[in-house]
Amino acid sequence: MTVATLADDIVERAVALRREIHRHPELGFEEERTAGVVERELRALGIEYRRIVKTGVVGIIRGGRPGLVAGLRADMDALPITEDSGESFSSLVPGKMHACGHDAHTAMLLGAARELQEQRASLHGAVVLLFQPAEEGPGGALPMIEAGAMDDPKIDAVVMLHVDARIPTGSIGLRAGAVNAAADEFYITIEGVGGHGAAPHKAVDTIPCAAATVLALQNIAARETDPLQSIVVTIGTIEGGYRNNVIADRVRMSGTFRTQNEELRASLEGRARRIVEGVAAAYGARAHVEVKWGYPAVVNDASLTQGFAAVIERRGDIVLANPPPTMGGEDFSYFAARAPGLMIRLGVRNEAAGIVHYPHSPQFRVDEAAIPVGIATLAAFARSVGAGEIAGGDR
Repeated sequence: MTVATLADDIVERAVALRREIHRHPELGFEEERTAGVVERELRALGIEYRRIVKTGVVGIIRGGRPGLVAGLRADMDALPITEDSGESFSSLVPGKMHACGHDAHTAMLLGAARELQEQRASLHGAVVLLFQPAEEGPGGALPMIEAGAMDDPKIDAVVMLHVDARIPTGSIGLRAGAVNAAADEFYITIEGVGGHGAAPHKAVDTIPCAAATVLALQNIAARETDPLQSIVVTIGTIEGGYRNNVIADRVRMSGTFRTQNEELRASLEGRARRIVEGVAAAYGARAHVEVKWGYPAVVNDASLTQGFAAVIERRGDIVLANPPPTMGGEDFSYFAARAPGLMIRLGVRNEAAGIVHYPHSPQFRVDEAAIPVGIATLAAFARSVGAGEIAGGDR
């Protein structure tokens, strides 16, 4: 799909940058090379920038007309995955891959920066370019905010794009309210008494206790939560035992809670502790539960969503979709909690080209025909916020 307002050189440069970044993936807070690419491009465009929280970059485009300040965020980090996509520009780094589209996010933000910088004389307000490290972990959004990334100038509304293999290229997905889930971790240790496998009555076996615990935890979702609420309770790892004829004295498990409601989220630690400790007591064992709170849910501002949907509808060259929320986590939630925020889904699905794999897959690919759509979307958001055509504040 073509986007008539974009010059070919902007799109071609963005595609080339995406491929350059894709070949050289870097994990969270290791994005020195990627940050260097961003700085190189901003410097060439004459855009002021500064390094922040090690590998983050903040750029500022100051428009020639008075207006509000838009924040545009792109994440830059890759994943510890070995690529198997078959792309000619596949990762050159074993065990690391841009399997979530952050290379495209960064390239599209650089494309939007070029577009907006070239039009800065007619641009209202200012645009803050937020190139963020470590979205996949341990989290770069909150450190950037704490270091003042949203304060000078103060951002009035903030947006991000995320590639989405559920919707076709040429589309963007807009939805008000919770669009991603809070992503929290929990760790369980069950302790018993080891012994010989031939004499279980002389021991306290933690293996059957762990099995019962896995099943009992599912009652949180199946029997303790309103069926109309979204919740996931997943046990991701179980580690215990020594050999086939030894009763394990200890089992460790880890998992994740995913919720979109803060009240429900806050109740999970107490519920899990009650269940885990109760099951352990029934088996004569002891248990410990530790919860590590992760990213909050991403909540799209209702007014901002509605206003920007109208902007896109007036354009007529980008298709609007309304994909359902996901239970994935995203630390854009911190940006959206401090200014009216909007997370936009960018369609990259192209079944004819075999581009159908979901993020975090070794086969994940991005349909590069979506890149001009993403650039145009980011630029349209910046212009609309700056001119005061759209505003948030209604959560």
